[in-house]
Amino acid sequence: MSASGPAAKQAKPNNGEAGKAAAPASDTEVQEAIEEIDRVQNEIDKLNEEASEEILKVEHKYNKLRQPHYTKRSDLISQIPNFWVTVFINHPQLSSWLDDEDEEALQYLKKVEVQEFEDIKSGYRINFYFDAARNPFFENDVLFKEFHLNDNGDHTCKSSTIKWKPGKCLTENGKSTPADAAGKAGGARKRGHKEASAFFSWFNDHSDASSDDFGDVIKDDIWPNPLQYYLAQGEDDEDDDAAGEDDEDDEDDDDEEGDDDEEDEGGDDDDDEQGDD
Repeated sequence: MSASGPAAKQAKPNNGEAGKAAAPASDTEVQEAIEEIDRVQNEIDKLNEEASEEILKVEHKYNKLRQPHYTKRSDLISQIPNFWVTVFINHPQLSSWLDDEDEEALQYLKKVEVQEFEDIKSGYRINFYFDAARNPFFENDVLFKEFHLNDNGDHTCKSSTIKWKPGKCLTENGKSTPADAAGKAGGARKRGHKEASAFFSWFNDHSDASSDDFGDVIKDDIWPNPLQYYLAQGEDDEDDDAAGEDDEDDEDDDDEEGDDDEEDEGGDDDDDEQGDD
């Protein structure tokens, strides 16, 4: 049966329209479209720049509001022995850059401080405060490293010169950077004869200020909340204790199963003896 009525008429294609192909845009039309897209994109870029400026203003405002809290936090941290060296050791990335001698020297680290510059986008400074009176490794009471970004987009950095005490220099036997040490995670903790400290060599490394893993870890990861890494060791101990308890429970279960097996075997023997009787 063939279709009829209005539906059939609507289903018929208009051969005249179907046969028409869209006319290609002329070079002039394409160029005009490109110029218009460029104009719209410039407006978007302008808004993005304005948004960045507003974000910087907000960051600057809240950096000032955070300062009293940072000060109070530092005062409280100073009451906890070996707080910062524990934080460094517990940090999964930073710990791979430290060896036994680094950890020994960092026992005298009293305070860490990150300072944003007045113009936030221009850089920051990290200060490390040491107990110079007790520190047997070097005389500095403060070590710092600064990172700068100038108007041309060039990155530079500068840092303290470490005043090592006789026979205590940890950086003189070669060059090592955090990037070099990152591949040594899980290796020997004791420094080789010619291997320098990755941590303290970092103060002398100004080769690539635009990509500084150690500075980024301190500023963006540790500084916002160092307590989480200080407490991480306690969490690991709790996990180990829980694992030990689980192992003991498993052993107890095995012992109980063994006793049950012995009782079953004994019961079978009694049954066999009664059968013999």
